[in-house]
Amino acid sequence: MTDAVETHIENHVLTVTLNRPKANAIDLATSRALGQVFANFRDNPDLRVAIITGAGDKFFCPGWDLKAAADGDAVDGDYGMGGFGGIQEMPHLNKPIIAAVNGICCGGGLEWALSADIILAADHASFALPEIRSGTVADAASVKLPKRIPYHIAMEMLLTGRWITAEEAARWGMINQIHPAADLMTKAREMAALLASGPPLVYAAIKEIVRESEDQKFQDSMNKITRSQYKTVETLYRSEDQLEGARAFAEKRDPVWKGR
Repeated sequence: MTDAVETHIENHVLTVTLNRPKANAIDLATSRALGQVFANFRDNPDLRVAIITGAGDKFFCPGWDLKAAADGDAVDGDYGMGGFGGIQEMPHLNKPIIAAVNGICCGGGLEWALSADIILAADHASFALPEIRSGTVADAASVKLPKRIPYHIAMEMLLTGRWITAEEAARWGMINQIHPAADLMTKAREMAALLASGPPLVYAAIKEIVRESEDQKFQDSMNKITRSQYKTVETLYRSEDQLEGARAFAEKRDPVWKGR
């Protein structure tokens, strides 16, 4: 895509690698490039899963590029489609995303990782929200993190900027798995292959339901499903894949998902 955003496609899986030495920070141009990448990912039916990671073995992403900001990048500038990093505000992004955190993951980089559906981390990875120390707010993390991990742990990270290890992040449920650094991308690709072999229309329905029901009462969400008010659910129930799932079960064979 660009020198700063590398992409690789294999077996329905898109791998997106931030490559901005030294730290893989995201400036406005990089954020806009990421937005274009993920809009294309969303709209390409041949792509089923994405992996996000950083180049090298020290930094996943520290978030906003403060050097670029000092040179004139406005913090409230044009981040492009999907907002900062291209995924946390991308509408209708109903495909699974895996974050492979290969090192330091802080600030907007942690918010970027939290926008993924599954987070795998190298054993040396570390996490923090240091915005408090520079007199600013980790806005997306302030919304997301207290809903993902225990409230008091999230507030401690937000209010103090304290760093935590991959082991602690896993203990609080922030990440799914820890792997030796040398194995991280192999494990991420294995997870992506598992997801890519699954039913894409079901994934889309799951992601829409989870996203839209986050602030709804349980019965309100269930009523939306039964009243066909979720587009992805309605598409699933009227799809060839829905019939294929039932036929494969009856015929005792693996289903062949076509995404339609």
